[in-house]
Amino acid sequence: MGCLVSTPKDTGGNRRRPANIGDVSVFVPGLRIPKPVDFSQSLGDHLAKSLVERLSALRTRIVVMAGQEAPTITRTRRKSATQHGGSTLGDLLQALEDYLPVLLGLVKDGSPLQHKVQFVWVNQEDEAEETAIYSAWYEVLSVLHLMATLSLSQANLLLLPRTSIDGYQPKVSEENRRSSVDVFLKAAGYLDCAVRHVLPQLPNELRRNLPVDLAEGVLRALCLQALGQGVDIQLGLAIDSTKATLAVKRRLACEMVKYWQQAQDNIMNLPLANGWGEKHRLFVKWKYIEAKAAAYYYHGLILDEGNTEKSHGMAVAALQAADEYLKESKKACEAFHASIPVSRNPPLWGTMKYLSEKIPKDTSSKVRINRDLYSHEKIMETAPTLPDFALALKPDEYQLPLVDASWNEEATKKGHLSSNKSRG
Repeated sequence: MGCLVSTPKDTGGNRRRPANIGDVSVFVPGLRIPKPVDFSQSLGDHLAKSLVERLSALRTRIVVMAGQEAPTITRTRRKSATQHGGSTLGDLLQALEDYLPVLLGLVKDGSPLQHKVQFVWVNQEDEAEETAIYSAWYEVLSVLHLMATLSLSQANLLLLPRTSIDGYQPKVSEENRRSSVDVFLKAAGYLDCAVRHVLPQLPNELRRNLPVDLAEGVLRALCLQALGQGVDIQLGLAIDSTKATLAVKRRLACEMVKYWQQAQDNIMNLPLANGWGEKHRLFVKWKYIEAKAAAYYYHGLILDEGNTEKSHGMAVAALQAADEYLKESKKACEAFHASIPVSRNPPLWGTMKYLSEKIPKDTSSKVRINRDLYSHEKIMETAPTLPDFALALKPDEYQLPLVDASWNEEATKKGHLSSNKSRG
């Protein structure tokens, strides 16, 4: 059904774990790289030579490109991001999209061919250096994960601040921010498809033995954090807009908290090893705390618009909570960047640049004003509950492509062969 072979990391080998991955605005999981597969040995007796050669050529292209570009993809520098990384990521993504319809022929209508080929992938997050499984569905899952990883890497490149022509502080253009939301939704779509349509095709035993970076919880967490970062960008755009109301900003911030909380729930109990997996967990923790700072800030401002003693007291408590979460998020940010592989925090921009200035200032002034008006005892010491909003941002509806037409020709050939035999 899908024999699994894992090679422990101490065997030495092909995994290249970078010690430093440069500037990180978006967490990009450790790259999974395919190793060469001999399709002719496994499928030579079952398929036409042309189809075997096509499968082989498409996959070899991915093996070569992923192997060559892994250091570029995992290590981002602001200067080279647009010149080099963008086109490279697009080319590799295109190669994966070209391969998928042909690969899906191996699983069409429950074909027994799905168990004929041993697919091998090297990964950076799991204790096992590489995982080899006789399952074409494992290959489909790995391809979708790589497509999502490349999309998250594209989003990271879009969201690294650049020094503007006028020489002012580095910033991220509105065009790049809007583009990144589309990329986040695309990444979430690949991951959502992997969880809902590909994982269920794998038998339970095989699912239990998948490398940790393909575990359902990790895939769900990546999907949710892509959506969470998409909402973060929307909040930043709302902050820049004169038309966006406080209510709109609070809603976005509260939704962001829910996405990050769900992401954390999904990976909290997974056996993520030290290294990349632990870094992933620290990223989710950091962004969850950061989101709570934003949500309590906007909730506090709205509560402060009330005319009652109680609403002003609740406003102060919410703003104080925002201030505490902001301080905590800075520590969580440092812990994330210091963990291996080491990364750097790009210059502050967007939502957090605005809030890191506004939260301490507004909290201080509101606390001072309200403490003059009301006695200390009447101010709520515990933060009020955040309002609960339905989550608006959804993953793109990504569907697996139709099986490539070359497989229909293959079936036709087989039909001719069987009818010729019966006539003979």
